[in-house]
Amino acid sequence: MSGLSVLALTGAGLIGLGIYGLLAHAQLLRRVIGFNLVGSGLFLFFGAAGAREMPVDPIPQALIITGIVVAFAASALAVALITALARATGRATLPEESERS
Repeated sequence: MSGLSVLALTGAGLIGLGIYGLLAHAQLLRRVIGFNLVGSGLFLFFGAAGAREMPVDPIPQALIITGIVVAFAASALAVALITALARATGRATLPEESERS
């Protein structure tokens, strides 16, 4: 198994863990972490997939770096919104089904 295959499988594993974190947890901060895991797995997978060409193409690298910056900004915004929600309601979890009705 080559090193690029290991990177691609690691990226797929991170995507799976992130989706589990998004679906299984009610705490919003854990969902943000799951979202970040999905993004990191995608960046790792795309980086491994794009590294197979011998003449290095800078466009996929630039797209991955741009994606990392956008993901960082989205994470910062999500944490700020969770903090505002916690200050306003006193908790940082999603309401249960019985509380929504």
